[in-house]
Amino acid sequence: MKQKGNSNVPNSPSQIALSQKSAKTDPDRAAARAAVRLDDDSQRTAVAAARAALEKKADEVVVLDLRGVSGYTDFLVIGSGQSDRQIEAIAEGIEKELKAQGHRKVGSEGERGGRWVLLDFGDVVVHVFHQDERTHYDLEGLWADAPRIEVAS
Repeated sequence: MKQKGNSNVPNSPSQIALSQKSAKTDPDRAAARAAVRLDDDSQRTAVAAARAALEKKADEVVVLDLRGVSGYTDFLVIGSGQSDRQIEAIAEGIEKELKAQGHRKVGSEGERGGRWVLLDFGDVVVHVFHQDERTHYDLEGLWADAPRIEVAS
């Protein structure tokens, strides 16, 4: 599902993290981000999410630093699973780890039986894809200008 005329811009409602709205122009989004922010270190939260994904054997885990590139979120964490069940387990592991650290979700989509799970923690948005969907939506390509944060497994 892509917009006509721009093959790099997904338009599915499930892609809320790719919204062109920024926290500055969307007061609801700004309020949601502020309500779940524990501290100013969203990078630490993103790395914790990535490590939790790796603990569940996620493939190709990437952390993209969107500060200065997007007003919507500070970091995207992207990973892949080999099956619907593994995707659910990865998402559950991330959610459990971040909840244990005191983080709350703003929202989520695709958690049961989906081939793509989105977990929105405000300043950190996590995508867990089945490999086919990850290739199709190519978020790393969409955010190619964003710096990557290395995560030691």
